[in-house]
Amino acid sequence: MSVNPNEDTEFNDALRKHGILPPREPTPPSPSPPPSPTFDDLLDDFTSSELQELSEDAPDDDTERMIAAYRKQRLADERKEDKKGRFGRVYPIGREDYVREVTEASNVDEDDDDNEKGTGVVCVLSKDGIPRSDRVFQHLHTLAKKYPRTKFVSITGDKCIPNLPDNQVPMLIIYRKGDIRNQIAAWGADRERRQEGMCPCH
Repeated sequence: MSVNPNEDTEFNDALRKHGILPPREPTPPSPSPPPSPTFDDLLDDFTSSELQELSEDAPDDDTERMIAAYRKQRLADERKEDKKGRFGRVYPIGREDYVREVTEASNVDEDDDDNEKGTGVVCVLSKDGIPRSDRVFQHLHTLAKKYPRTKFVSITGDKCIPNLPDNQVPMLIIYRKGDIRNQIAAWGADRERRQEGMCPCH
């Protein structure tokens, strides 16, 4: 007579009791049901304007106050994020703007920066008609959107440094805390460059 050791029978229980069959593997516990979403979880999917409408249509005063408080906090968080990402594009500057827009701007600490690291500023000196100078701008516009906490500025090379030779353009100068942290002359002159190596200010 063949015995199926996996069957749940009194005979198998007796065999297990005498050590003839190995103990049954414990039945895995059934998974716990996922926790019910919190009130905040439910509100996460709504925009600020939708939250305003929800609060106006709330069934009671307590719910209205809770939705209004959540919306107020959401708006405060969004404003804080917007302030962090305060740049997001390439700003053209003139020679007279350089100290204010580059050197002094790199000294400004972020509101949430306890280490007072200042602001990364990438200044590109360029010249129209030089292909690699045009390419650097394509990359800079992408990087400015990707790193909105870094300030990107551009200036015509010989307006910034008189008689700057064309073979030095484009030139990238990276500032932080009022100091030059890196400088790259003739970017892309030696070989085709990629934007990944262009933002050493992080």
